[in-house]
Amino acid sequence: AGGGDDDRGRSPRRGGGGGGGGSSTASPKRSSGTNVPSRRRASSGEEWVGGQVFSEQDMIEREARLLRAGGFLKKRRQDMRRPDGTLVREGPADGKIRIPGPFTIKELSEKTGVKGSEIVKRLFMQGIMKKINDPIEAEKAVEIMMDLNIDLEVVAAKSAEEVVSSEFEERQAIDERNRGPVVTILGHVDHGKTSLLDKIRNANVAAGEAGGITQRTSAFKVQIEVAGETKNIVFLDTPGHEAFTSMRARGARVTDIAVLVVSAPEGVMPQTIESINHAKAAEVPIVVALNKIDRPDATDAMIQKTLGQLAEHGLTSADWGGTTEIIRTSATTGQGIKELLEALDYQAQLLDLKADFGGPARGSVVEARTEEGRGSVASLLVQDGKLCVGDFVVAGRAYGRVRDITDDRGNRLKEALPPMPVQVSGLDEVADAGDRFYVVDSLKKAQEAAEQRRVRERQTQLAQPKVTLDNIFSQMTDKSVKEILVVLKAAEQGTVEILKSQCEKVSGDEVKVRVLHGAVGGITESDVLLADASRAVIIGFNVIPSGKSRQLAESKGIEIRTYQVIYDITDDLKKAAEGMLTPELREEVLGHAEVRAVFKVSKVGMIAGCYVTDGVVQRDASIRVTRDGVVVEHDRKLAQLKRVKDDAKEVRAGMECGMKIDGYDDIKEGDVLECYKKIEVKRTL
Repeated sequence: AGGGDDDRGRSPRRGGGGGGGGSSTASPKRSSGTNVPSRRRASSGEEWVGGQVFSEQDMIEREARLLRAGGFLKKRRQDMRRPDGTLVREGPADGKIRIPGPFTIKELSEKTGVKGSEIVKRLFMQGIMKKINDPIEAEKAVEIMMDLNIDLEVVAAKSAEEVVSSEFEERQAIDERNRGPVVTILGHVDHGKTSLLDKIRNANVAAGEAGGITQRTSAFKVQIEVAGETKNIVFLDTPGHEAFTSMRARGARVTDIAVLVVSAPEGVMPQTIESINHAKAAEVPIVVALNKIDRPDATDAMIQKTLGQLAEHGLTSADWGGTTEIIRTSATTGQGIKELLEALDYQAQLLDLKADFGGPARGSVVEARTEEGRGSVASLLVQDGKLCVGDFVVAGRAYGRVRDITDDRGNRLKEALPPMPVQVSGLDEVADAGDRFYVVDSLKKAQEAAEQRRVRERQTQLAQPKVTLDNIFSQMTDKSVKEILVVLKAAEQGTVEILKSQCEKVSGDEVKVRVLHGAVGGITESDVLLADASRAVIIGFNVIPSGKSRQLAESKGIEIRTYQVIYDITDDLKKAAEGMLTPELREEVLGHAEVRAVFKVSKVGMIAGCYVTDGVVQRDASIRVTRDGVVVEHDRKLAQLKRVKDDAKEVRAGMECGMKIDGYDDIKEGDVLECYKKIEVKRTL
C-alpha cells in the first residue's frame, strides 16, 4: 500500500509485517536505486519522523531543505524553548555568546534566543522603557543575560573602516622614497608664530586673522635649496590661544618635527610649557626659534634667562652642551630664517623619513568646511601613496570621489604626493578634523565604511537617555541643576569641535553648558526652531544668520550672538553661568552684647537686660546665644529691642538695652549675644 509523498517527493513503504503486497508495491516516483526503509524499529543512525523511518542522510537533506525554506530556525526555537522563554541552544566551546556592539534588543534576542518581549519586560521592571527596535546598552544586556544564566560577551565588531586601515598597514610599499618633514609650529600666543611663517612663505596671513591670533589650523608647503638640492618642508600653523589646546595636540600627532617659537624678550610662558609637553608626548624632536631677537628689550641678559628657562624643561642649547637646536630669529627682519630651515632639514635627515610614492593614498584630515560652489572641502595631508583626481576616498563618516585637488596656494593639481597639504572637494559631507582618510578601490567600499561610522555614531547617540517631559520637569524641579543650552554654528569642522569642548568646560557643579547641536555652515531657520523648542541661545563663529533666520529669531525672541574671536565666546558663557549660580550666604558679625540681668514680663516672656560691648545691635538682624563660649541657640530674631522704654532700630557699643528674643526664653545672666546679618555674595566659576 503506497503512502502519501513526504517533503522530499518520496513515499517510504508502510506495508505490513509479512504481506507480499507490501514488499512488492512501490511509489512510481521512487527510483530503483533508492533504499526504501520498511516498517520496522529505527536502528542506529535512523530516526522516526511523522510515523516514518529516515536514515541519517535523509534527515540531513531534510533539514537543509527546511533551512533554505526559512522554517528550520523557527521550528528549532519552538522545540527548544524553556518555560521562562529562554532558548536551550548549543553555544561555542567556551560557553559564551558573543555579539558585536552596539546592537538593538531585537538583535540581542536573535543572537541569544531570549524573547524580545522578555528583555523588554525585564528592562521595564528596572524602570527603563524600551521598544524591540531600540538600542540597549552593553552593560545592561550583559546584566539581563546573566540573570538568565547566559554568558554574554559584547565584542567590538571590526568595521569596514578598520578593515581598510589594516589593509593599508599590511600592504607592501610600491615606490618607497625619502620625503620631506612635516613641521608643527607651537608656542605661546603672540610670540610670533604666524608672522614667522608669513616671512617663510612670503604671504601676509597674519593681518587677516581676528585680533592677530590664528583662528584655524592651516597647512602649507615650502621649498628650500640645500647644497643645490630642492627639498620640501610642510608646515602646520596651529592656533596660539589656550582655547586650542586639543587642536595643537592633534597637530603634534601628524608632525615629524616641532618648532617651538619663544619670544626672546618675554621668555617661557604657560603655553610654551604646554607646547613642550605636547611635543614630548608625541615623541618628536624640538627645534627652538628664539624669536623677536631684533627688539631692543631682547638683551643678552634676557636671552640667557630664556635659555635657562628652556633648559629647566629639558631643552638645553647646543652652546650649553645640550642637544637642542636653538635658532635666533626675527620675523620682522628675516634674521635666522635660512638657518632655521637648514636645521629642520638636518633633523629630517637624522630621522630618515620615508613614504610610499606609489599605490593608493592615505593621510589625515587637517581641516574641513563648506565653500560656495564647491560643497564640502577637506584640507588633507597626504602621508603615503598618490592621491589623484577621480579617486574614491573615505574619511570617517564622509566619503566621495575626488572632484578636484588644489594646493595651499590655490593651484589645481591632477595628483598629490607625500608629504603634501591639499584641499579636495567631492565628499558628501564635511569630514571631521583629525580623521584618517583612505583611497579605496570602489565608491561602494567607501560608502560602506562611511555608513558604518554614521550608524555607529547614530546608535551611540540613541543609546543616550532620551529627554522626556518627565525628566525635563524633574530637572526643572531640582534647583541645584541648571543648564545653558547652546546651538553652535561655525565655518569649519575643526573649530566646531574645539568650541564644543571649550563651551562645556565652562560648566560647574551647579550650572552646565550643553551644546545641543554643533555644525558647519550659516545659521538657518532650522537652528532657530531648535533653539526655540529647547530654550537655547544660538552662537555663531565666523558665520551669520540669513535674513529669514534673523526675522524668525526676532519673532520668537531667540538670541543670536556672532563672534570672530573664540575666547570672547567662553568669556560671555562664563558670565552667563555665573549669573545663574545661587549666591553664597556669608555672615557679617555686627556686634556683641552681654546679658547682665533677666526679667520676666507677663504676656511677653523673658527680657534680657544687656550691655553692648562692641559694634552695634540691630533690630532686624539675627541673634546667636553663647554660654561660656559655646553656642546654645542660633539664627533667632529679635521680637523687641528697647532703649530705656522706647523702641530702637539699633543700639551701639557702650549703651544698655533690653532685648526679647523671639521664641526663646532660656536666657541667663552672663550669656553673650552675637548680632549678625546674612549677606548674599555673588559667586564665580
